[in-house]
Amino acid sequence: MVAASIPTSEGRHITTVNARSTIRKRPSEAGIALLISIFILLLISVVAIALIVASGTETSLAGNYRSATGVYYASLAGLEEARERVLPKDPNSFKNTAPANFLHSPGNTLAIGEVRYVLNPGPTENIANILAAYPDTEYDNEFGGGALAGVVAAGNRMTTASVWNRNPLNSLPVPGPLYKWVRINGITEQSLNLDVFPHDLVIDPKLVYYDGTNLNDTGSGSQVLEITSLAVLPNGSQKLLQYLAAPNPLNLPNFPAAISLAGNSANTLPANSLSYSGPNSASFNVDGADSFHNPFGSCTATATVYTGIGYTNTSDTSQANIKCCQVTGHPNNYLGTGGVKPNVLPVTMPPTLQTPDDYNKLVQAITQNADVILTPGSSTTPAPYTAYGSDLTAATAGMANTNPMTVVINGDLDLNAWNHTGYGLLLVTGNLNYDPDATWEGIVLVIGKGTFTGTKGGAGRFDGATLVAQTVDPGTGAPLASLGPASITFGAGMGGVGFYYSSCWIKNSLPTASYKILSFREISQ
Repeated sequence: MVAASIPTSEGRHITTVNARSTIRKRPSEAGIALLISIFILLLISVVAIALIVASGTETSLAGNYRSATGVYYASLAGLEEARERVLPKDPNSFKNTAPANFLHSPGNTLAIGEVRYVLNPGPTENIANILAAYPDTEYDNEFGGGALAGVVAAGNRMTTASVWNRNPLNSLPVPGPLYKWVRINGITEQSLNLDVFPHDLVIDPKLVYYDGTNLNDTGSGSQVLEITSLAVLPNGSQKLLQYLAAPNPLNLPNFPAAISLAGNSANTLPANSLSYSGPNSASFNVDGADSFHNPFGSCTATATVYTGIGYTNTSDTSQANIKCCQVTGHPNNYLGTGGVKPNVLPVTMPPTLQTPDDYNKLVQAITQNADVILTPGSSTTPAPYTAYGSDLTAATAGMANTNPMTVVINGDLDLNAWNHTGYGLLLVTGNLNYDPDATWEGIVLVIGKGTFTGTKGGAGRFDGATLVAQTVDPGTGAPLASLGPASITFGAGMGGVGFYYSSCWIKNSLPTASYKILSFREISQ
């Protein structure tokens, strides 16, 4: 750098600097824009790569979630199909669509070592190869190594097709749920590795039952079924789910007597009182002592003694002319609570059965879970709206003590000349005309007209419980605001063995509303 002094007119000097020398000495800045551009491009590239990686991760997560959700619900579909098909009333019930004895009749159990499979092959798979292609390893985990091989060797493995492999579903243009098989079997404390009630600290190889409150190994209640489902997707995803399930009976009231007459306790007029007139027969009895006539299965009658004939209209007790109920002959044949003879006493129905609406709701619930519904007056049954024994026989084919049915008659039922035995729950909304040659093991409900008649002789009997309630006018069918005078009128010359309380037959006759899920688990593989 060169400096110079220049004089001014005022006599002062100005110092100047040589600019050329300064510019030559400054560091060069050429190329800095290129470096900045490269840095920005690198930054953008890093951000883009991060976005691509994140997008791929999101896609992978979404795919995994979709696959996991799909295989889960495919396996769940198998569980729900089997849980529904064990119900006898289901249109696709195993009773109607599977090989004989696929599931035993009610009251009998699947023994340990009896295993049932529902098979659901894909469009290109052979149903005969499903269990080989997708082996069931979980059974041996629960029952011990080689257990399933023993089942197969003994011939105790039975199979049936899924509803998705039957008409009309197998002709749909899209496949059904992609589960491969569902297994149904009984369980033990050992297979569960669980000490159930009565909690004796011993894990036994006994079948497990459910009594409505507890799992138990005492045989009380219904057998618990284990339902296991395996689903496999084309991408290889697998899911194994399992239910423990037991029959969930329809909730019916506790029956207080062998014969219960439910009526309006506010009504004191004799013309509207409950009524019963029994036959003058030495062979006819009404007995409230719990018993189990014609027994089957493991049920044992209790030591409880119920009322012989129970009535709810307490005002009837003081009516000298009517007095529910007139026992015209053999009063010592009416047995029950307290040893009173004849055993005709007031009883109390539960709070849920006090009004006509309460009883109508009960009728609706039973009808929704019925095996057979007959509506007299249709093309098969002539007016005046009466079903006959022949109609009942035709509609209840297969009914037996091991296969009780819930039968609803929307109208009158005339059992004259029906020399058969019925098993289960019989609901009649009109008049029930009884032929004592007929026998019914279970529950008989006459709710609606609330009239029960009989005049014939015979040697039949009713075991379980009978309830009569009037909710409509017998003449017009108009609904009543309060319960009317339920009545049973048996001719003096009627025969028969009578009516006997049986808690076992009551329990065996309760309609099954569904199979209740007692537990659910996902099994790791």
